[in-house]
Amino acid sequence: MELDALVAPAHTALVLQEVQNGVVGTPSVLPELAAAAAEVHLVEHCAALAARARELGVAVFHCTAETRDDLVGANRNARLFGGVRKAALRLSPGSDAVQVPAPIGVDPRDVVLARHHGLGPMTGTQLDSMLRNLGVTTIVGVGVSVNIGMTNFAFDAVNRGYQFVMPTDAVAGVPAEYAAAVIRNTLALVATLTTTDAVLDAWKTAA
Repeated sequence: MELDALVAPAHTALVLQEVQNGVVGTPSVLPELAAAAAEVHLVEHCAALAARARELGVAVFHCTAETRDDLVGANRNARLFGGVRKAALRLSPGSDAVQVPAPIGVDPRDVVLARHHGLGPMTGTQLDSMLRNLGVTTIVGVGVSVNIGMTNFAFDAVNRGYQFVMPTDAVAGVPAEYAAAVIRNTLALVATLTTTDAVLDAWKTAA
């Protein structure tokens, strides 16, 4: 299917995974990942996609990660969660760390879905149900990390019957060489790989 048809506004949503200050900004609970995101200008690309999506009426979802300070209900069953708990920064509900970076912002029409457990945005949130209620069949997925979160997101979306479109300059992982290998050898088999500019061009045509 041609990209223009695949990301047609009538059936598409833009979903940002953990594009939040405390993950892709400074300070970050994962500094190396934040540096990788900065290297590819992830926030700027996400901002451009979000701005155009809003102009076209494409739903924008911000899927953030939060952890209560008392750790009630928090995952403890993987090294990743232990590493985040050891960070000086906390992803506390309501804190700046869980807010969307200012260049992207949150429009009144956007949806913010915070999760308190799990590795991806389709676990422990209303994302799947809300997308279906909107008639969405294609997800443009951006954010972090290619190592875990974005890969989990792509698999979950495909398993639920969605088309998954990934602008590869709006995702990041560490190290960069490994992220590129995952994109090339794994995500290319389940997602439509593209670029921010290609999606924006498709949406320009849609206007």
